[in-house]
Amino acid sequence: MTTIHPKSKEETATPAGTPVRQLSVFLQNRVGALMSLVKLLTEHHIEVLGLSLQDTTELALVRLIPSDPETAEMLFIEKGIPHALVPVTVVELRETGRSLAQALAALLSAEININFSYPLLVRPAQMPVLVLHLDSPDFGAEVLSNAGFKVLMQEDLSR
Repeated sequence: MTTIHPKSKEETATPAGTPVRQLSVFLQNRVGALMSLVKLLTEHHIEVLGLSLQDTTELALVRLIPSDPETAEMLFIEKGIPHALVPVTVVELRETGRSLAQALAALLSAEININFSYPLLVRPAQMPVLVLHLDSPDFGAEVLSNAGFKVLMQEDLSR
């Protein structure tokens, strides 16, 4: 007979640490605008860890995960760069075992909507990493953790 042990509080709790934050910026859709933004961050020792770009005829929406969101936000305020700071859920996938389909199934079973997603440029444990903007980031992180996925915090990403 197999005994099923309930998960301990440590296993079912939302990961400890600072949630990952994404900065969203509208840039003029012109040559070099993204380079100027990345160069500004780099000059202040801020790495771009994740990046998503969507363009329209006049503006481009840049979503980025900086290595230091607080400093990046202060820099944007100082430079008058309009932006929004939003929490995102960053989940580490496995190439075998824990797949994208399983992560999506866990979120679906909890009825959590995904507004958008993109991969990270860095892979802290050499595993695929996905940024998810969820309608309920804290609950989403808990659901993914309970499903066996590692949810990364800002401290996991910043160097």
